[in-house]
Amino acid sequence: MADDFRVGQIVKMKKKHPCGGEKWEILRTGMDFRIKCLHCGRSVLLPRRRFESKVDEVLEEVQPEEEKDGL
Repeated sequence: MADDFRVGQIVKMKKKHPCGGEKWEILRTGMDFRIKCLHCGRSVLLPRRRFESKVDEVLEEVQPEEEKDGL
């Protein structure tokens, strides 16, 4: 798994959230990751190491800011 996670990406976790959702949006990266369940809207803060071990796959990529601006 690539360590290049960015804000705005949609990821699928290995285990489902208790609400039944499995898609999460990355809201914050760094030492900790804040992710939001796209099914119920609950947000969770996870340490980087735990987040990286629990991600199953990246479902939607986002373009870096430089590419969005056309630079």
